[in-house]
Amino acid sequence: MLSLRAKVVPSATGGSLTVTVSRWSTDAERAPLLTALSAPPPPPPAAAPAAGGRAAGRGGRGGRGSAPPPTPIERLAAAVKVAPTLGYVWGDGVTGYSIKYAWRSPASDRIVLVTDRRLGAHAPEWGLPAGTPPGPEFTVIELRLDGAGAGEGKASLSTAVVLDSAASTLALDRFAAAPVLLKVTR
Repeated sequence: MLSLRAKVVPSATGGSLTVTVSRWSTDAERAPLLTALSAPPPPPPAAAPAAGGRAAGRGGRGGRGSAPPPTPIERLAAAVKVAPTLGYVWGDGVTGYSIKYAWRSPASDRIVLVTDRRLGAHAPEWGLPAGTPPGPEFTVIELRLDGAGAGEGKASLSTAVVLDSAASTLALDRFAAAPVLLKVTR
């Protein structure tokens, strides 16, 4: 079990979080999330030809009413919803966030967590940068810790989620350039 305390950096009120991981994701639990982000979207369904050999619809385009295939982020959000709960992130309030993905590098103190909802969505004091578009209903948190368990954390609130193929995990795009969201203590 892992337990950490973290101070929310942009918060004017100095909010804090407690992160408790009961166990790490198994390979089988990680696979659907990694596949959702890495797999190409399915091709759009082919339109059935109309009578007389022409494609259905006006102008031969067909398929106007069909929904577009889900994006990789939409597929990832769906996979997060059905993943087992592996721990919790608790804020200063009464609301917590379920951890649905928990990965730790065996070679370093790099930790990747995914919560079931958007961190700070109901906490305006988190002060996300102006113009930050609303994102998916989950949050990817990447922590980099030193040997004593202290360090910093960044999140998908302001940075894109990517697949780290070398480590076989989810990650934050350009981690070094992302703004620090959390200061972590043991």
